[in-house]
Parts: sequence; C-alpha cells; structure tokens
Amino acid sequence: MISWMQKHNKYLVWTIWIATIAFIGAGFVGWGSYSFGSKAGNIAKVGNIEISQNKLNLVYSSIYNQYNQAMQGKLDDKKAKELGIVKQAFARLATQAKILNLAQELGIIVSDKEVVDRLQTIPSFQKDGVFNKELYEAYLKSQRMKAKTFESTLREELTIQKTLALLMVDALPFEIEAISAAMNISDKLAYNVLTEDDVPFTAEEAKVKDFWEMQKENYKTPQMYELSIVWTDSKDANVTEEEIKAYYDANSFNYTNAEGKQLTFEEAKSQATNDLKLKKTKKSAQKAYIAFKKGTLTQNEKVTLPVGDLKLTKEIWDALQSKNVGDILKPKTVADMYATVKIENITLPKVKTFEQAKEEVTKLYTIQAKKEALFTLAQEKLKTFDQSDAIISDFVKLEQNVNLKPLNNQESLQFLQKLFTSTKEKGIISVMDKVVVYKILEQKLVPTDANETESVKQTVNKLKQNTFESNLIKMLDAKYPTETYVGGLTN
Repeated sequence: MISWMQKHNKYLVWTIWIATIAFIGAGFVGWGSYSFGSKAGNIAKVGNIEISQNKLNLVYSSIYNQYNQAMQGKLDDKKAKELGIVKQAFARLATQAKILNLAQELGIIVSDKEVVDRLQTIPSFQKDGVFNKELYEAYLKSQRMKAKTFESTLREELTIQKTLALLMVDALPFEIEAISAAMNISDKLAYNVLTEDDVPFTAEEAKVKDFWEMQKENYKTPQMYELSIVWTDSKDANVTEEEIKAYYDANSFNYTNAEGKQLTFEEAKSQATNDLKLKKTKKSAQKAYIAFKKGTLTQNEKVTLPVGDLKLTKEIWDALQSKNVGDILKPKTVADMYATVKIENITLPKVKTFEQAKEEVTKLYTIQAKKEALFTLAQEKLKTFDQSDAIISDFVKLEQNVNLKPLNNQESLQFLQKLFTSTKEKGIISVMDKVVVYKILEQKLVPTDANETESVKQTVNKLKQNTFESNLIKMLDAKYPTETYVGGLTN
C-alpha cells in the first residue's frame, strides 16, 4: 500500500480531494503540521498563485492520515520525514496551483451558490441527512480555521474539477475496440505450483552463525529505561450525566468510528466520560508533578522497561527518548490515568551474543534460505519443463474469477495479474509464499460480451485520464514556474 501511494502520488493530485473533503472524512483528526519560517505566511508561489503555510499543513495532515491508516497507526514524525510527506504535500499543492493558473487564463469561475451547494453535501457536516451549521462551526473551531479560509479552499477544488472536466474526452469506439481485444485474450497453461515443502531444508548452525556474523549489528538488546512513576487516577472524579452530555456536544467531532462516521452520544458516552474525568483530574496531576519535582512526593511505582513497552504510551516514549537521566516528564495520559515519569537510569543497546540472538537469527535465516532454495528449484523445473508432469488449465483470462488449483482465489488472481502483464511464453511467477512455473500452450481471442462494454469503456477512460494527466503536468511545469520561499519543499 505504501509503495503504491508513493508511486502514484504525482498523478493523484486532482483526482482526490486532499485539502478538505478527504481530511474531514478522516473524522476531524489532526495528524500534525509542518513548520517553516516563511514570507508573509506564504511558502511558495506558482505562476500567479501563492501557497500558504496553512494550506500546506492541511494537505500534510491529510496525507499523513492516509499513510498512518495504511501503517495501522504506527506512523511517527521520523518515518514521515523518511517518506517525504511534506514534499508530497507541496507537490500536490504546486500541481493544483498550476491547474488554478490555467483556470484563470480560461476564465473558469465557481459561483458562491456552487460552493454553498457542495458544502451542504459534505456528510460530516450533516445531521440526519441535512446540513448542520453547528457541526460545521464546531469543525472550524477545532481546526482554528475561519469559514472564509475553508470555503476558499473548497472553491479552488471545485474550480480544478471544472477545469479538468472541460478538458477530458470520452472514449472513442476504436479505442474501446482495441482495449477490449487486449482484455479478452485467453491463455491455456501448463503449470506447476512449488512450495517450501518441496524443498528439503535443515538450518545448519554453522551457516546460521555465518549469517549472524554478517549482520550482527542488527541484533541488539533494546535500550532500557529505569523509571519512577507517579500515577494520578481519574476514576474517582465526579461527573454528572449533564456534564458528560455537554462535554460530548462540545467535542462530538472527536468521536468517530473506523469509517470516520460520527458516533452518537450513547455510542461515545463511555469514552466521553473517561475524557471528561481526565480533564477534571488534570490539575491534580499537575500538582503531583510539582510535588514530585520538589521531592515532597515519592513515586507510586519503580520499573525497568525496554523502549516502546506497552505499559506506557507512544507519546511518552517519544518524549523520553529526547530526555536525559534525572529529567521528569510533565503528566501525560495512560488509559484513565496521568503518569508523571522520571528517568532514573538509561542502559544503552549493545550487540547480542550469538546465543542471545540465535532463535531470532535462525528464523530469519530459515525464511531467506528457503526462498532461495525454492527459487533455485523453480529455475531447474523451468529448464526441463515437462508438460506431462504439469497441471493443464482451461482457457483463462484476467477478468474471470478463476481458481487455478492448488492456488486459492486470491493467489490465482495475483498469478493471472502478473501473467497478463508479462511478455514471456514461459517463466516463473512468485505468488504469496508459493512459486508457479508456467508455460503458455495456446492463446485465443474471446469475443467481447455485451455486458462488458461499459467496463471496457471505463478502463479506456481511466487510461486516457492517466495519459492526459501526465502530459498536462509536463506542459504546466514549463508554463507556470514555481518559486519557493523556504527550503525542504522539493527534492
């Protein structure tokens, strides 16, 4: 997923509403921003269009959210820098700005009514299917954004949509015919499916040790922290039903499910209660922090933990790794409590001995060695491919739901996707943890089914759109130069 996002990022600029709708759809969750010193609040200029720091932050947050979901919530600032998310965000904004410059030249405008109509259709601003002004204002308040700024961004996105819609051309009959022919090629195959069970293997200790020697720097003990912790529990904080309801109403946009849909009061009540109790306990936690710092309060618990241990939160571990022995962190939440943490001692990582790393190294060596042995076996099978010893398929094509035994449906689909993008008559294709050695025995062209015409047309339109986007970007790059006011935005 991550590699796909990076590969296709350039041409997803205007086909995804990255600056407002996608961000709102994530449930109003803020995923950080990126700070630059800039000129009058702007970080760059493309043609006649200025790009502001605030707009970069909005797009950065949206892309960060997409990656974070793909990584199951494990994205942090360090990884975000490695992925170049700020550069991706700026690239999207720069390309959008080029489209807006083109729209200005063409005289394309979006009326106030069009902006209002679109605003009222955004699901996150609706209650019972109707636009709710309070939800909209609550979102703006949570993002510290003026309505004028949000609606200006929405206007720009509608302008981009209008501009591109005017320039797109629908699929032509001969194009549909050409793509239809390509999609309806059918292959009859002879194939063998090989698995690791076909490779006799024993992990010899001498080879495992050689493997460890080459990369033993990768096998280290974790960094250990000896910590003193003062816990401030919030469970005894008194809250009434009315207080909980009022707190939920003021913060309802923070309570969403996995799909970004806002939870009802009853669905969010438990979480809202916990959040309110934590809010009421915050002052007590701050007093405990001051007393602990002065030495008038002792810790509730003393522990030694490896970095990232789930007893504490990621936020606390991130903070601890930038602190020194003797430092005390201000109170931070852990479940329904506040933790005030002091670093008593830090034990740095060191390279594990072979015996300490043996189990971990053996597993990795076994996986790698089996893959190599399996591929070697597949190459030997390919050289001496025996059709009489192979499975013979019916005629198959990519668009069909084919199950090539002993592969399951997902493996069969993955194999066919790779097969129909290959130009080889015979070869080796990896599928999950298996390898397929194949030979194409026969090909034929299957007539297009009338029911497939619309699907083929959509495929043609997508191919044309991708080609159009690629060429348009090249043209606009030359037409509207980009001037950046700060560093770090481009490669």
